[in-house]
Amino acid sequence: MNRSVRVRALLALAVIALSLYIAVTVPVRLGLDLRGGTQLVLQTRSTPTTDADSEATDRTLEVLRGRIDGLGVAEPTLVRSGENRIIVELPGVQDPKRAADVLGRTAQLTFHPVLGTADSSGDASRPLPKRPREHVLPDESGTPLRLGAAALTGEDVKEAAARFDQQGGAGWHVTVGFEGDGRTGWARLTGEAACHPAGDPARRVAIVLDDKVISSPQVDPSVACRTGIRDGATQITGSFGPEEARELSLLVNGGALPVPVETVEQRTVGPTLGAQAITASAWAAAIGTALTSLFIIGVYRLVGVLAAVGLVCYGLVSYAALAALGATLTLPGLAGFVLAIGMAVDANVLVFERAREEYTARRRPSIRSALTAGFRNAFSAIADSNITTLIAAALLFFLASGPVRGFGVTLGIGVLASMFSALVITRVLAEVAVSRPRVRRRPRLTGIATTGAVRACLTRRNPRLMRRSRRWLAVSAAALVLAGSGIAVRGIDLGVEFTGGRLIEYATTSPLDPDRVRTALADAGFPRAVVQSSGDTGLTVRTDPLTNAEETEVTGTVRELAGRADKVRDELIGPSLGEELRRGALIALAVALGAQFVYLAARFRWVFGTAAVVALAHDVVILVGVFAWLGRPVDGVFLAALLTVIGYSVNDSVVLFDRVRELARKSPGAPLPDITDQAIVQTLPRTVNTGMGAAFILTALAVLGGSSLTDFALALLIGLVVGTYSSVLTAAPVAIRLHHRTPHRQPSGRT
Repeated sequence: MNRSVRVRALLALAVIALSLYIAVTVPVRLGLDLRGGTQLVLQTRSTPTTDADSEATDRTLEVLRGRIDGLGVAEPTLVRSGENRIIVELPGVQDPKRAADVLGRTAQLTFHPVLGTADSSGDASRPLPKRPREHVLPDESGTPLRLGAAALTGEDVKEAAARFDQQGGAGWHVTVGFEGDGRTGWARLTGEAACHPAGDPARRVAIVLDDKVISSPQVDPSVACRTGIRDGATQITGSFGPEEARELSLLVNGGALPVPVETVEQRTVGPTLGAQAITASAWAAAIGTALTSLFIIGVYRLVGVLAAVGLVCYGLVSYAALAALGATLTLPGLAGFVLAIGMAVDANVLVFERAREEYTARRRPSIRSALTAGFRNAFSAIADSNITTLIAAALLFFLASGPVRGFGVTLGIGVLASMFSALVITRVLAEVAVSRPRVRRRPRLTGIATTGAVRACLTRRNPRLMRRSRRWLAVSAAALVLAGSGIAVRGIDLGVEFTGGRLIEYATTSPLDPDRVRTALADAGFPRAVVQSSGDTGLTVRTDPLTNAEETEVTGTVRELAGRADKVRDELIGPSLGEELRRGALIALAVALGAQFVYLAARFRWVFGTAAVVALAHDVVILVGVFAWLGRPVDGVFLAALLTVIGYSVNDSVVLFDRVRELARKSPGAPLPDITDQAIVQTLPRTVNTGMGAAFILTALAVLGGSSLTDFALALLIGLVVGTYSSVLTAAPVAIRLHHRTPHRQPSGRT
């Protein structure tokens, strides 16, 4: 074992040992879509007196933190997003109505003297100016009261607590204690009210929360005029239940928000759905990895076995990286974790196919020298293809939001871990294995000394595909027309994330006819509701944005038909946020194509960069068109799949153009079509074997991943097929046509 192998072996052992330690000792933080709970995105709004700037948002966040602590939620998360948004995650909270009400209330608490009742012409439905600093509000019974200026505010309150008075008959109430100047102010306010006779409305004190009178008690007859209540305490009474009393005390203790907030996004996932998603994804990962490993072993024999060991190490390293970075593992992120297994296979296949070429075609003297040359010569293609995927992952992180951002994080970690497992771990195992005397005596056992079925077939038939480049471009154009007609005829079914609205998923005891539910909801006043089956006994209802009261009516209608319907998912996206996400998705797509072009133009000639981007645009249009024909939603998860398809497709183009560049340097005067045909023959085995490995993973996700991942896996399967076709039969012909139109006839690009 030479020095370089020993260094790589020590590095591999150190990383595996550290990863194993982290995996055992540091748990990965699960997102709400996996463990269940509620996520709220709150946006601060400016008022005539206060701007919703970053400072006001920070103060709002601290007030909300106090309220959440009072709710008793385990492991809540509050983070600021941008200048005026706050993301709140409440694990285990399945009542978004209560959470949104408690967090969204401004909670401006004030105490007012009552000047009397309003006359019959007074409008008690809104504050009505009478005299300076005087307004009208209805009391608990609806009687309009004329209120003076606020004498005390919530800032004068020391603490509040929910109490139950069984003996005094007050029932549930909230005790309020004042501090500092608040004690003096309370004595003065009650002392002035006590100067009025019993029964006079002016003997009352109004307690107002967010412009609503929640209590207006009479001052007790025992309180003397001008003396007032001096113990600095009072009770807020009313028809409170235990939850209402606790929420009121929580709002009083937490204080008022410095600026109003509105809920622009709300997601609730039941714990059952999260557990099912984890189980389904785990089975998909296990079965997909097993099938992929069997395929790799069948094709590459001994080095295939070592690659399968490398896949296991990849899973360990990437899991440990997620845990060490404190990243949140979401459902799309879990899919990205599984998907990166296919990318780990890609690097191994690139090396093994290149080693086969070195041994069989270039007559390397030994398996070990062929393997070393394979790693060396494949490194450029591996680096380029993985960098383009990292570009897509970075765009998902910076331009997407929510779970899709988690997918970008997991995909990026998976790409780096897959490169390490292929270029370090698998390389060490393979170099040690092929150095054994028993293996050297039986080179065919390694899998490198054989040509391979795909390569043998291509070599024997020698297809000259680029002689018919115009024909392949015509086929691509026809596919684009068919896909474009689907977009024009059926339209793109944008998901709730991009349009705004509410999406509710139910689990029913028996299958329901979506048409029957749709008719019932139309009769209930929701004619635009879109109802679809989800799984065997699931049902999804998508509507325009609904209030919580309207959501209760929709759920009641579904339960009347189903007998029992458990709400397992509830998503509310405001129209302004939907428009913003839709704009962000288009920007992400445009930036992805532009970034790929810039990188490929820098690594190759602009001709190849343009050809690759044309192929990417071809894949995007076809994938969107297929989903339009199928009537499947185009949402954030679809965006994640689409950007991943872009990464997959450009990987294939990079591998092909990297080989074209290499062959052009060796034969400077050869025509580009002939060079491209030769490059296709040499790289197509890698493309086919990598695609087969990824197909096993994606099929397992589509079949076992549940309804949440079916569309994701379907989009990737379609993209895998279309991307494989376009990289060979769209990108290559476009590059040839562009090359013939430029004065630079030689495709010898930059390194």
